Amino acid sequence: MSAQPSLILGTAGHIDHGKSSLVRALTGTDPDRLAEEKRRGITIELGFAQLELPSGRALGVVDVPGHERFVRSMVAGATGVDVALLVVAADDGVMPQTVEHLAVLELLGVRTLVVALTKVDLVDDEWREFVAGEVAARLEGGPYAGAPIVGVSSRTGEGLDDLRAAIDEAAARAERTKLDGPARLPVDRVFTVRGFGTVATGTLWSGTVAEGDPLVVLPAGLATRVRSIQMHGHDAAEAAAGHRVAVSLAGLSTDEVRPGDLLAAPGAVEPTDRFDAELAYRDPFALGKPLKTGARVHVAHGTREVLGRVLLMDGREALAPGETAFAQLRLEEPLPVAYRDRFIVRSYSPVHVIGGGTVLAAHPRRRTNLKDEERLLLGALGEGDVDGAVGAHLGLAALPEPLAEVAAAAGLDEATTAAALGRLADEGAVAVLEGREPLYARPALIQKAVAAVERALTGFHAADPRATGMAKDALRQAAAPAAAPAVFDALLDEAVRRGAAVRSGGEVSHPKAGAGARMAEAEAADQLSAALAAAAGMPPTLPEFCEQSGMAMPQARKAAAALERDGRAVRIDSERFYDAAVVEGYRQLVAGLIRERGPATAADLKDAMGITRKYAMPLLERFDAEGLTRREGDLRVLVER
Repeated sequence: MSAQPSLILGTAGHIDHGKSSLVRALTGTDPDRLAEEKRRGITIELGFAQLELPSGRALGVVDVPGHERFVRSMVAGATGVDVALLVVAADDGVMPQTVEHLAVLELLGVRTLVVALTKVDLVDDEWREFVAGEVAARLEGGPYAGAPIVGVSSRTGEGLDDLRAAIDEAAARAERTKLDGPARLPVDRVFTVRGFGTVATGTLWSGTVAEGDPLVVLPAGLATRVRSIQMHGHDAAEAAAGHRVAVSLAGLSTDEVRPGDLLAAPGAVEPTDRFDAELAYRDPFALGKPLKTGARVHVAHGTREVLGRVLLMDGREALAPGETAFAQLRLEEPLPVAYRDRFIVRSYSPVHVIGGGTVLAAHPRRRTNLKDEERLLLGALGEGDVDGAVGAHLGLAALPEPLAEVAAAAGLDEATTAAALGRLADEGAVAVLEGREPLYARPALIQKAVAAVERALTGFHAADPRATGMAKDALRQAAAPAAAPAVFDALLDEAVRRGAAVRSGGEVSHPKAGAGARMAEAEAADQLSAALAAAAGMPPTLPEFCEQSGMAMPQARKAAAALERDGRAVRIDSERFYDAAVVEGYRQLVAGLIRERGPATAADLKDAMGITRKYAMPLLERFDAEGLTRREGDLRVLVER
């Protein structure tokens, strides 16, 4: 078995310039799969092969269509390409699709290029040099300036070894376009294989796929599982990013997964109907027309293309050829894009490549006029400054946020975001609130939220000096109505830690403004406690106590609740409380009596307790509920423990 390809080589160039013939001459594989392709002599769909190089390195080869009608397939083929092989026929020179394909390669971020000057056997040396000069001039000033130009003939074999050597050298310095992160595979072919079921192929953008791995078909969201994997005709247990992969999918038909879909690890990416981007406007055919905001365009991402509109930011009306700007792409169908993905934009009609760019935020809100922090966020994302992007987002946040929300808003994965938050926290640029899960915010935002809690409490106490505190939810509505309960709990904990609030039971008060009211509440509780202790087994109801003492009913209820909370009183019903020590005395008396004399009637126990039936029965029923005693007919027995 030959070495598995570690990089992808993609062909590009005008129709009839000999791409497929060159791939066949280099690899021995005919990339034209379809009968129609054989009959018409042009590549309609993507073809695939494997190229072994003198160094022993192997490259997966994607042969793409050159006809202008199939530029969409060219974009799909160029997705994931690490090294581009630009094919220019020596008898034809630079042609329209040569120019368009070069623009696509540049916009998709393909960094390494080799030029094959084909059909050199059909021209003399002078013309060959002229065309080579024309190609070099076209590349001058761009990212592919100085790329090697190798003359070849697929018919005679001239120059093929030199081309292999040039490709080998280029591959040695090439970098894979995508590596880290969860598995994502744009689907470019789907078919059925007997014994394997539905098979999808593509270039694995990132991560790994292994037999048994769960995957999701996007944008539809259908769940599936990898049954088996092949890479270049060989079975494999696992495939890594940068490889051409065929996966058989469990439980799906060819109607449920199609070319243009994205296979991804569950939760890896969510389809979106809009994204913010750094958009580069190009004019490969020198038409000189500006790109106006609101223009309807074709947006190609991975192997899918959808219609959408370009909305330029900050009131910009248009882009001139060669200009780059922030834009929001509004889509008519969702795309599963993620941060730093490349995309291509083609004009609506007539259709040709006009630009492309990099996804910055995959799930932004709908807006084109940017706040300062939003501009900083997009700028940081464009520069790959994740710390700056996370910090800029937190500058926009109205409330502390958990890791998942920060990551989604900044357009980053959670691991990258967590590392950035850790660095920012170490620098003091981010505060962390502990709760059900950590929450992150700018320190100034935390200070502002704590101050709002303190203002709400002092306002409450000023309006009602006798009140001991506010209910927590009422405080949330007053101080931070937009905060979810869990977020407000974390903010309130921080306010308590800073001495701006005091929690007592279900209430929150200001430590200074509520002190007098809390003292009055304590005094009321002591007064009620004394009355209950003095009444022993025949305590007054709360209304009776209020009538005797002159205390207001709301204050009495609060006092009773405080006594119950502190374990100083026992609630029998909504209006009657007993002193806790008295109840414990009766509990011991009942248990001792039954233990000594055996099962007893309620009358026997009532007489032993020395109180009337009115007061004895609620206590006996409580002892039953506690599991101290159990009724058996008219008798009560002691429950053995």
